[in-house]
Amino acid sequence: MNLTRYFPIFHWLSSYRLSTFRQDLMAAFVVTIMLVPQSLAYALLAGVPAQVGLYASIIPLILYAVFGSSHALSVGPVAVISLMTATISSSIVAATGSDYLTVVILLALMSGIMLVLMGLLQLGFLANFLSHSVMVGFITASALIIALSQLKLIFGLNFSGNTLPQLLQGFFTHLSELHLATTLIGLVSLALLYLVRSLLPRWLTQKQVNKNLTGTVRRFAPVVIIVLTTGIVWLFELDQQGVAVIGTIPTGLPTFSFPVFTSINWQPLLLGALLISLIGFIESVSVGQTFAMKKYERIDPNQELLGLGMANIGAALSGGMPVTGGFSRSVVNQDAGAQTPAAGIFTGVGLLVVILWFTPWLSYLPLATLAATIVAAVLPLIDYHSLQYTWRYDKADFAVMLFTILFTLFQSIESGIIAGVVLSMALHFYRTSKPHIAI
Repeated sequence: MNLTRYFPIFHWLSSYRLSTFRQDLMAAFVVTIMLVPQSLAYALLAGVPAQVGLYASIIPLILYAVFGSSHALSVGPVAVISLMTATISSSIVAATGSDYLTVVILLALMSGIMLVLMGLLQLGFLANFLSHSVMVGFITASALIIALSQLKLIFGLNFSGNTLPQLLQGFFTHLSELHLATTLIGLVSLALLYLVRSLLPRWLTQKQVNKNLTGTVRRFAPVVIIVLTTGIVWLFELDQQGVAVIGTIPTGLPTFSFPVFTSINWQPLLLGALLISLIGFIESVSVGQTFAMKKYERIDPNQELLGLGMANIGAALSGGMPVTGGFSRSVVNQDAGAQTPAAGIFTGVGLLVVILWFTPWLSYLPLATLAATIVAAVLPLIDYHSLQYTWRYDKADFAVMLFTILFTLFQSIESGIIAGVVLSMALHFYRTSKPHIAI
């Protein structure tokens, strides 16, 4: 039996060297520092306790390193999948209900099982059914929904909604109730993140500062801002004056258990789990292929299905949420010098250390800062250039993209992706039925 067929870990372990170990270990240290606030933020976005985001960044990283085919991909919670998780789960049970976390864990488990089955059946070609126009439209609309959904935390308001009209109505209806201290923390954090990620790198480039230093500043900016705002809340006891904070995060290992189906109708979750599986797979493959091309490597879509499936099953069994390969975390992993998937294993161990000993330091972390971190991370996902380019060169593809955006904004994320796929396939069949013939 060829073990490298289903366990690519044996392929790169056979040539592992001490120098590679050092590079992977250093990369894992950098990525661990970056992933702590990011994991907490995406747990917040999914509507689950903060520690769930950390749990979803430990076992999945290790399992993907064993089964995945990409050397650079970093697996964990990402913005779009977190939004889909929140939307699908809240349509089954109330977001404040006791069964909400169980539903989220079930989504991860069902998604993982689906991905593994698709991998065993060699269904990697399914990625072709979601066209570039559909993905750009869906991610653009989702990024806008995510950014608007975080305004309630940045301004200290209390409203809810999953569509553009609901979010705008809730925001302007409750705007007079904004909490001043929370608003200052949120807006200052957002301004600093924009300054460090956009304006400062340009200024450093003009001054001919080393590119590595510029990249380091951009990567660690969210961590520095989180440390500063957490210190301010603790020093001035702003949590007792109405500033919402993370609160106590349980210390210790995640509880390993199999999710139960009692009292929850799991059948409505099937469509949601399938959509999460497909979107997560396509996003992961796109990111993995981008990095593989730079190193003249290749990734196997069917093996990626297995890797992501096992990662999601591992997330579910350790009390986590659905995961996939993320672009920002993979960029940091690559830039920090990761050479093999072993960096992911070391990162998982690093996050485990954080959970065991350092979570008490995070209890005063303001939610407004995490919300600002999410907004800063998702705004670059709004792809104006693709909209302009597609309108200029292919009006039919632009129509598919536009309808995907509108359905996602005004109906739901499920409606958006389904409408996009249906329209894309209809357009494909129409073009196929009328081929161009030159005589």
